[in-house]
Amino acid sequence: MSAPEVSTIATIAEIHAQLTAPGQILEMEEQIIRGVPTRVWKNAPPSLSAVLAFSRSYGDADFMVYEDEHWSFERHFRTSAHLANLLRDRYGVKKGDRVAIAMRNFPEWSVAFFAAVAVGAVVVPLNAWWTGPELVYGLTDSGSTLLLCDGARLDRLEPELSHLHGLRILVARDERTTLAGGAEHFSAVLGEIPSDPSLPSVENDPEDDATIFYTSGTTGQPKGVLGTNRNICGNLMSLRFATMRAALRGTVPGAAAPADPGVQGVYLMSVPFFHATGCHSILVANLAAGNKLVIMRKWEAGRALELIEREKVSFFGGVPAMVWQVLTHPDFARRDLSSVRAVGYGGAPAAPELVRKIEEMFPGRTPSNGYGMTETSSVTTLNAGVDYLRHPDSVGVPIPVCDLKVVSEDGSTLPGGQVGELWIKGPNVVPGYFNKPEETKASFSDGWVHTGDLARIDEEGFVYLVDRAKDLLIRGGENISSVEVESALYEHPAVTDAAVIGIPDQVLGEEVGAVVHTAPGTKVTEEELRKFVAERLAGFKVPVRVWFFDAPLPRNPAGKILKRDLRKQLLGV
Repeated sequence: MSAPEVSTIATIAEIHAQLTAPGQILEMEEQIIRGVPTRVWKNAPPSLSAVLAFSRSYGDADFMVYEDEHWSFERHFRTSAHLANLLRDRYGVKKGDRVAIAMRNFPEWSVAFFAAVAVGAVVVPLNAWWTGPELVYGLTDSGSTLLLCDGARLDRLEPELSHLHGLRILVARDERTTLAGGAEHFSAVLGEIPSDPSLPSVENDPEDDATIFYTSGTTGQPKGVLGTNRNICGNLMSLRFATMRAALRGTVPGAAAPADPGVQGVYLMSVPFFHATGCHSILVANLAAGNKLVIMRKWEAGRALELIEREKVSFFGGVPAMVWQVLTHPDFARRDLSSVRAVGYGGAPAAPELVRKIEEMFPGRTPSNGYGMTETSSVTTLNAGVDYLRHPDSVGVPIPVCDLKVVSEDGSTLPGGQVGELWIKGPNVVPGYFNKPEETKASFSDGWVHTGDLARIDEEGFVYLVDRAKDLLIRGGENISSVEVESALYEHPAVTDAAVIGIPDQVLGEEVGAVVHTAPGTKVTEEELRKFVAERLAGFKVPVRVWFFDAPLPRNPAGKILKRDLRKQLLGV
């Protein structure tokens, strides 16, 4: 694809200086965070509670649409404030207590989240795809005392409730009269919503803990990433900065006209709230901006097209797999998609071919992508508009409050253009992993997070991801620990050696593959192994293909399985 003809206004460096100049809304200042001098957004909201309070100013405008339900900003605020007071007065939740959420993307998810942060609690969003034992792990590891869930998650937990002593449970959208484990109905607890409730009087500061999001790591069990108010609220400013930078960088002939500032943006919510992207960059950001969220009960490309037409959606995206599915759906041509102004994605590698496909199917609607991780509270780099068309294989340049460097194995900084591990520093970098000092020490140093991703940075500051140093797969935006899947395989009595590798997939990015060696005299089929893993792990972690090796798997002198060799032998990549 040739570079587009553009009208460029200023360089990236010039725009950064312009937008962050003293007196501007995106002005920066230096503060000491955990002993490290750090650039921060000077005008970022101080807390998530402050974001909720501000959102009430949007009044009766739609905030969430779910199926045929419409929740206004006013209704969302009043319900969240009322629940916050109930959490404090009825359940004794106080600042620093952990409150877990495990449900699909219902409006009640958002209410539970903002009610908990308003009372000063630390919210623990749990993966709604997890099995019962996985949910128990998250609840016990975080020390959660209260769980807000839906009926499906309660059903998964029911056989495990004996392991959850003292946990109180509120259940949304369940019609059963009696609930397991003494759980209470969310709606019954809420009762009548007061007409003018006030938020609890709690001192919520920027560096107070606010969330624990679980992310897969290389040690098998997921780690709880402890985030602060500053981490998440600063992300609002980073997104605003990125939008303004893209607009100032230049225009592409035929591009869609800028959105009317007086017209409400409409965002199709297609990724889970329990991800940092879904929570920080979509839920929190759209609440703060006064946009409407159209929530899908579950992802289905045909339904997405229907909702884009019905609700006049202006922005949709998710992970690259979702965009591919929309563009290739047989209903694409017969739907009115003229309201779409932008398409964005992240969370997984995207092929440059996707950029060409979006330009073909949505003329003038230039796409965007970005890079971040749970440990960086979503956004670190963003690539949009002209810059994305010029560098479709890059994840963009960092936002100005972030420093990036590429380091060698010994931790020394490498010159520009060389490949090494990407390290990130900024106010979006979290304090560490909850109750895991050794893991925190291994991944964080002097304000820097060691991403485990191999990258290079060019002379303009564009970041190019090359590979992952950590033993992770990314399937449709979901991080999958190879070690966790291998551990499940090893539990089978026939398996004596196992390695998990990524199978390239155009839609999902990667699928899970497994290579196993079995004990002499034993027999097990591929389907039996897949079923065995499915009984222990969430469905997205189950291998889609299993290869059986007669000999032990190849290893280097240190005893580490040579997965690159296996991928080349089996997949040719």
